[in-house]
This record gives sequence, structure tokens and C-alpha cells, in this order.
Amino acid sequence: MDPQVESFYDQATSTFSHVAYDRDGGRAAIVDPVLDYDAATARTSLDSAQRLLEFVRAHQLDVEWILETHAHADHLSAAAGLRAETGARVAIGRGITGVQARFKAVFGLEDAFAVDGRQFDRLFADGDTFSIGELPARVIATPGHTDDSLTYVIGDAAFVGDTVFAPDTGTARADFPGGDAATLYRSIRRLFELPDDTRVFLCHDYPPDGRDARAETSIAAQRERNVHLAGDVGEAAFVRMRNERDAGLAAPKLILPSLQVNIRGGDLPPPDADGVRYLRLPLNRIGKDI
Repeated sequence: MDPQVESFYDQATSTFSHVAYDRDGGRAAIVDPVLDYDAATARTSLDSAQRLLEFVRAHQLDVEWILETHAHADHLSAAAGLRAETGARVAIGRGITGVQARFKAVFGLEDAFAVDGRQFDRLFADGDTFSIGELPARVIATPGHTDDSLTYVIGDAAFVGDTVFAPDTGTARADFPGGDAATLYRSIRRLFELPDDTRVFLCHDYPPDGRDARAETSIAAQRERNVHLAGDVGEAAFVRMRNERDAGLAAPKLILPSLQVNIRGGDLPPPDADGVRYLRLPLNRIGKDI
């Protein structure tokens, strides 16, 4: 059985979130939801997530899962807010524990912050299977962009996170802590083993001028036309290209607030004694080896 998929675009962060479901009145999963964040005022809201909830309610869906493809560095996750609204379980890859340990040190987080993934309801490993109502789902570990990156294959649909973008824009960067271009290459080659007609749902699209952002492509299109991998591009050539491109990329604008929230499963940091929640800004750490 193949899912019905509705995609939602957040223009501020160029992020696609998806609702995958078996049928109207059935069960659903929400993939990579966005928490709105205004960098100038440090205010958050669930306005974008509310669009997903409105769709879920209109189609009378029971949300069983909130699926994170990785701990994003370019947008904050609305997983915690949606869990509170729906009772769904929040899942991510087992590699999140390494990400948590690394960034607990970078941000100097509170001693009580656990680095065992307990902030999430399920930690998936490569090959794990689960279901969304009548929909069969399985997990493919696709590290390289980050070491916790996963692809969720739900029926004929693959939710790939940041592993690949639209064919004309290529592949994700691999220079974040825990990232590795050779590992990314091998992960994408694993994805290319899926059937040609597998629908590929993207987390981001950064379209060239004259093209609207696209939420969906296919394995055949990726294999045949991805500008970084089409044809017989080998691992060494890909690694060289990816490393050269990454060396010139700026850090994502929301990397500091995003990671502090996303390694908590979308929860905000605990309040201080004054009842206010604070984000931390580690000086001269991001942009260097950490």
C-alpha cells in the first residue's frame, strides 16, 4: 500500500514538511515539521505547524508518528509542539546521541541534559521497520550530511531529508560536524538502488531563478539527472567536488538556535530561575572545527 502525501512549504527556511497517510479517516505521519522562529526577536510560534494540523483535522487523521530525518541546522523543529497536540511519537536516528554529545559541549548545556536520545520516543537504526496505520515503513540510514541522517521509505515514497536536493541542484553539504562526503556518496548510492518510480520527497529545494520550489522528484530522475552524481561519477570525484563546494559555503543562518532546540526533540531549553528560556551563543566556535 502506498501513501497519500501532502507537502507544505515554509518559504522563510526553504523547508518542505510532509504529511503521509494511508487514507482519509486513517493514520498519518508528519515528516520534518517547522517551528517558526524570528531571529530578530527570538520569538517562536506554531503558525507553520498549524497548517499541518488543519490538514490532519480536515482529513480526520490520527497522527501516529512525527519523523525527523535528522537534527536540522537550518530550521527549528515543531516536533514537541505537534506531539503535545496529537499524542504522536517523535522519532529520529540513533546517531542523534553522538550529535547531542557533540553539541552539548559546543553550547555548554546544562549538566542535566542527557545525551542518550531520551528526548525522543523512538531511535531508529538502519533496517528498522514500523507502520503507519496500514502503511509499511522502513528505515535506511543515510549518513554523510550528518551522522544521524535517515531516509524513511513508506510504501513507494522515500523521505530523504537533506541527503539530496532536486536533480538540478544536486546534493547536501557534508562539512558539518559528523558529516563526511565519502559517506554521503555511499548513502546516495544506496538510495539509487530503490525502484525507479520511487517518489522522493525533499526536505529542501533551493531552485535557480525561474523555477518554483519542488517537493517531489523520483529515484529515476535523481539517478539520471542529479548534477552532482548523474552517470558514472565516482566516489573520489564526488568527494573532491563536494569538499570544494562546501569550503565556500556560509553557515546556515539559524544553525545556533536550531541545533539547541532540535537535539531536544523540538523542546525549548528549560527555563532559568526567572522563568525565562534562553538560547546560548558560543563565540568563535561555529565555522571552525569543533
